[in-house]
Amino acid sequence: MISLNINGERREVDVDPQTPLLWVLRDTLGMTGTKYGCGISQCGACTVHVDGAATRTCVTPVATVADTEITTIEGLGADAPGGLHPLQQAWLEDDVVQCGYCQSGQIMSAAELIATTPEPTEDDINTAMSGNICRCGTYGRIRCAIKKAAAAMRGEAVTK
Repeated sequence: MISLNINGERREVDVDPQTPLLWVLRDTLGMTGTKYGCGISQCGACTVHVDGAATRTCVTPVATVADTEITTIEGLGADAPGGLHPLQQAWLEDDVVQCGYCQSGQIMSAAELIATTPEPTEDDINTAMSGNICRCGTYGRIRCAIKKAAAAMRGEAVTK
């Protein structure tokens, strides 16, 4: 048995220790917000936070994250008013999603960025988001939503 702390809840899983965290989340625990994209850590669709750091779950053996704090898209805004993280709110307001497949990974990467860099520059955003691919090309809306959420988190008035 491997003990995991996911979204503040202790979960025990009986899986091979080398099973990628992605498949434990999706298949064992039924948490389908985290997506499979490429399987080689290149697209970012499978991103979650491990101890606050954006982590690609498709290449992360579950045993390596035992006894860490794992946050998935399902838990990102759990403590926020209305249950939405400022990024999730900005994503909705700016109509970022087209097909939506990559968006949970995009949001998780952006959440690490604004948690560590409250006032991100264009270069900061480019660097933080460079590992996330959106086949629909919603990069402009993603960028706007990141800026809006960062401003909201700083307590600044935000307009569309």
